Amino acid sequence: MGDVYINSGLFVFLLIIAVVSVVFSLILFRKMRDIKLQLNDISDILDDIMQGNIDRKILANPHDMTTAICYKINEIVHDFRGQIIELKKTGEANKQLMTSLSHDVRTPLTTLIGYLDAAQKGIVVGAEREEYIETARRRAYDMKDYVDMLFEWFKLNSDEETFVIRKAELAELTRNIMKNWIPIFENASIDFEIDIPENRIEINFDTDAYSRILNNLIQNVISHSQAAHIEIRICLLKMCAKITVADDGMGISKQNLPHIFERLYKCDKARSEKGSGLGLSIVQQLVEKMGGSITVESIPYERTEFNISFPLL
Repeated sequence: MGDVYINSGLFVFLLIIAVVSVVFSLILFRKMRDIKLQLNDISDILDDIMQGNIDRKILANPHDMTTAICYKINEIVHDFRGQIIELKKTGEANKQLMTSLSHDVRTPLTTLIGYLDAAQKGIVVGAEREEYIETARRRAYDMKDYVDMLFEWFKLNSDEETFVIRKAELAELTRNIMKNWIPIFENASIDFEIDIPENRIEINFDTDAYSRILNNLIQNVISHSQAAHIEIRICLLKMCAKITVADDGMGISKQNLPHIFERLYKCDKARSEKGSGLGLSIVQQLVEKMGGSITVESIPYERTEFNISFPLL
């Protein structure tokens, strides 16, 4: 009788194990089927993305076994989408740059050749010939400035530019830069006001890059603003040094102001036709690569003000 109870108990136990195994197998089969369907969906979506539909996303339930993989794939696709958009922007910018290059280099070059041919062939003589040669010389220097600006922009955007970031004294460096500009202001009959503190101002930056920043901003005023007055100031704030370049020239209209640092951007009312449209974009990139920031405010024909800030040590 005892053997019967033991066998019955063993049978029930084995039956329970069998039932549990079947249920578990069914659950596992369903899970595997769901995972297979999810993987098929992921594969289809990835195929769609490879065809160029970079807006696709993989949807996943937080409790799915593939959730972590789906999230990671979505993150990769998001980064990929950003790179594609940036490449398209770069491609469009390069196309625009080539158009600008054609207009800003070929046209002046043709004019330059015309002046030199006229002088060389004897079409113009005497004082007029000398005037033609001088005009050609100025045009050649304008073209050199444009090409130099172009190469600088390409160098910055290809990350080939190397910066020597070190502790340097801002005030004295700015004074030395301004010494070279004062005769130019006087020759151009531009009234100037320079306010640089006597005390030392130490910040981390590349001195050559800072010189290019300040020189580009001042040259922008002289070449494009038709200003009669220019101000260069340095003031100390709590955590940073602020460099201001201001003028009373034509200024920048409200609608053009948000775009002023964009590459190749030229606003008709704020700039003359002369210029590459790269100068202010280069200035912004140089400032930001050294950990600074730049802003601009403008009331046309009253005051235009560029403000650069660098963290103090």
